[in-house]
Amino acid sequence: MNQKLTILDRVTLPTPRFFRKVRTIGAALAAVGGIIATAPVALPAALVTLGGYLLLAGSVAAAVSSVAVDPNGDLRRVADEPGAADRQRVVERGDAASL
Repeated sequence: MNQKLTILDRVTLPTPRFFRKVRTIGAALAAVGGIIATAPVALPAALVTLGGYLLLAGSVAAAVSSVAVDPNGDLRRVADEPGAADRQRVVERGDAASL
């Protein structure tokens, strides 16, 4: 893959199956960490710290895996997605802020 991709391209291109699983697990870890870190009951400090680490690790894993693309795959956008043609026109026009 000699083509340079922008962040917008990486977000709109299909994500490989492994990274979709990593994204789901990361989002679940972030949710559990957020619940533990913000629990209204008095929890031990070590548990609250663990919740913060889970929140951080889960959100980083979800964000990084969301922008992964298959290097050997087809780099065309999925045409079956609703609104894909509108996004393509906006990207071609260079007005990505309106997405």
